[in-house]
Parts: sequence; structure tokens; C-alpha cells
Amino acid sequence: MKATNTQFKQITHFDGCRKAPGQQARVEDTRAAAREFRKDMLAGKKVRYFESFDLVTVPYPSRYGLRNAFSRERYVEYLHIRNRMFVVQFDTDDGLKTLLVSPSDHEHNVETPFFRRLADKSPEMLERLVVKRHSTVPEILARIGLAPEDVDYITYDHLHTQEVRRWLGSDEHEAFFPNAKLLVHWREWESVRDLNPYQADWYCPNGVRGIPEHKVHCFDGSIELGDGIALVHTPGHTEGNHSIVTHTDEGLWVTSENGVSVDAYAPELSAAAGVAEYAKTIGTEVIINGNTLENAIDQYISMVQEKTIAGPSARDSRFPNVFPSSEMTPFWAFPGAKPAFYVGHARHGALTKKRRAETA
Repeated sequence: MKATNTQFKQITHFDGCRKAPGQQARVEDTRAAAREFRKDMLAGKKVRYFESFDLVTVPYPSRYGLRNAFSRERYVEYLHIRNRMFVVQFDTDDGLKTLLVSPSDHEHNVETPFFRRLADKSPEMLERLVVKRHSTVPEILARIGLAPEDVDYITYDHLHTQEVRRWLGSDEHEAFFPNAKLLVHWREWESVRDLNPYQADWYCPNGVRGIPEHKVHCFDGSIELGDGIALVHTPGHTEGNHSIVTHTDEGLWVTSENGVSVDAYAPELSAAAGVAEYAKTIGTEVIINGNTLENAIDQYISMVQEKTIAGPSARDSRFPNVFPSSEMTPFWAFPGAKPAFYVGHARHGALTKKRRAETA
């Protein structure tokens, strides 16, 4: 599908910053562009409302989440990651808009081939001891008083494991969000519809099949959606990966799954077994989340880009203000995989219940 950016403001800070002949020069050019972008974002308005909500905690191979950095001496096969949804409201020239970031349909995402094999291998143990289901998207919206028709947009940093048809509708499904559009980088959209076997293992089968074209907004590069909210192209984990940048009372939150922990963006401070030593030994400033390794070089650059945009955390200035969409979470059965810094939850501003307010 052709990218159409006319609805949103194009962000040009990162144009050409990865074209230097040298690899480290690309990192530094991107870092410099990220500093300028951060300065401009902080000079602008904040979003009206931002809050994170826990969806499900699942096992994830440590060989992917922390790559070679995790110590083999205390090696465990899995770590715990907690998937979250973020509800964001922001002002635009066209009025107040509501965005759901990472509204994972975890009731159906289990059909992703990798997780399907895991579940089939030991279904009772997995469900009773390892997987923890916190809430569903409909339950969260009902709890906070947000109607499905209030949602204008949904987005995911990338489409690994995502079953989207329930939300947007298809030939076989009625849309749960009747007014929502999917915001997706055009490269991600083209990839998910034409996968090779290595990629297909991480995408929910037919997760976007039959979704009406008018429900999908493909963008190119990086875009500003409205006051205090931007989608920044951060390729590497997937070709069309993007990060969600949100201006709040805690500064700029940067959300994606390029890294599975804030530790991955400050590995020299990590409490996970072996990570700090590994980072010091090879001189790396980030640890990539590498289950598919589409482009590790770009992913490294993107993580530097993300932590530079984020700046220091208001909770602990030694760490960047990154909020992973799937965050490594302490779990007794997975020793050595406890992070030094854990975001957990954030809430800023007050939710506006639009439809009710309009009809009251």
C-alpha cells in the first residue's frame, strides 16, 4: 500500500543520518539528529493523557532478549516480558484524538507459530506457572470508561505476534473499534503481507488478512501526529519498526521493542547476569532484542537514537527514559534476569471521555 503522509506533519530531523560510509559515523550522525529532535519535542506541547496498562506476561528466550550478553554461567532459557498497552490522548487541528499503542489481542496472539509450539509443548505448565494474564484490551477500556468508538488510531512499533482483525474488522470479523485506523510504516505493512519463513515464525498467521484498506494508514519516514506525540522510524528489529515518542510530565517517553528492558539501553548498569561485564568487554552501549535479526546494525543505531531522544529518566537519571512495550520483568523461576531499572507503570494527565462528553 502506498504511503500517504499528507494527514500528518513530516519529521525531517533524521533524513540522511544513516548514509555515512563508516558505521560509527552513522551512529554519531543519528545521535546528533536525535538531540535536535529531542530539543524540538521538549519545546512543544505535551499530550493530554498518557497511561500504561498491563496485558500479559509471557516467557521469552533470553538468547533473543539479551542476545550474547546474558551469562552462560547462570544461563536460563527464558526471561519474563510484560506486554503493555498505552492509551494516549492528544490535541490536533482536527480536535482531540485517542491513540492506543500496542493493543495486543493476546487471547489470539498465541497462534503466532513460535508461541504456538511453546504452548503445545507444555500447555498446562506454561499457562498455570509461566504465563500471567493481567487484562484484555476491552476490559481496560471498560474500566477507564473509554468507549470503542472513542478510539481514533491504533499503532504497534512493529507487527510481530499481532492479530489485528478483531480491532479493525475484516471479511470475517466486525470491527471492535469502528472509527479506528491502524498507523503503520509502509515497510512493515508490505513485510507482514509477504513474509519469508524466518519472519513468519513471529507473525500471527493471517493477522491482517482482509482488513479494509481505508482502515490502514501507511506512513513513510517519521511523522508527528499532534501535540506531544510522534512516530519515529527506527528500523532494525524489523524493516518498518517505529518508536512512539510521547511528551509527558516525566519528559519524553520512548516506546518500542528494540530493547526488552531499560537495562538494554544502559547495559553498563545492568543487574542481569553477565550483561554489564559483556557491555564493558566489547564496548557496546546497547543490547539489541534479536529474535529475527533483520538488520542488527540498524537496530543498534535505532536504540542509540531512542535513548538519546528519551534523555535521562526522572526516576533515576542514570537510566534513559525508555518505556519498552514488552519489559523484562523479575520472575522467581528465571534467575539472573532481574533488571536494574524497571518502569512498571506511568500515568500523566486526565482521560477525556469524548463520546459521552459530546452526547451529555
